[in-house]
Amino acid sequence: MANPYFQFKQFTVHHDLCAMKVGTDGVILGAWAPFAGPRTILDVGTGSGLLALMLAQRYPAASLTAIDIDPSAIAQATANVAASPFSERISVLHTSLQQFPATDAAFDAVVCNPPFFENSLLAPEPSRRTARHATELTHEELAYGAARLLKADGQLAVVIPSTSADRLRQLCCMAGLSLEAICHVQTTPRKAPKRILACFRKGHVAQAVESTLMLTIDGRRSPAYSALTADFYLDNG
Repeated sequence: MANPYFQFKQFTVHHDLCAMKVGTDGVILGAWAPFAGPRTILDVGTGSGLLALMLAQRYPAASLTAIDIDPSAIAQATANVAASPFSERISVLHTSLQQFPATDAAFDAVVCNPPFFENSLLAPEPSRRTARHATELTHEELAYGAARLLKADGQLAVVIPSTSADRLRQLCCMAGLSLEAICHVQTTPRKAPKRILACFRKGHVAQAVESTLMLTIDGRRSPAYSALTADFYLDNG
């Protein structure tokens, strides 16, 4: 049986009620997202609350709002946040990005580990289907929803399959978001990147910063991966 929780240095994430468990994609996004000192952050599709907790640790001056449409995920995220050192700065709300109201208090940053698959065989379990497939939140809705809720010069950070990167970049461009940074994630030196970390900024960006992150070398975490996650993983070897 899989462990029902994941222990980080400053907080614990229980994920037994969530369709999607704590995984590498979420951890590297939370550790990488190159936000410029945000005061307000929106975590879209929070699941267990992993990204909200990681960003609360990274940005101690920020207030965070974590949203999800799955009642079980909301219950799990609420409990994880309440047990964390950051409970006073994180609000967990049962709502969708599409229904989230645009107000004068727009966000400095939006983060999302979005549903990956737009054209693939659907998972049989409803909660897992919602988490993995873009049936409830398409990439177009994510791009335009983030643009609607971001302040001028605000940022959106995501992790997506490499095959979806060009399409998401086009959608973000149409929504008024420019690619600011992109990181190609390789699991091993011999494998092509399967994931992309991307950060978009509302407005114009002259040129995006491009990089590569190798996760493992000779069966161990690479020095770059270890350095990126040093503030989070208990065992960072």
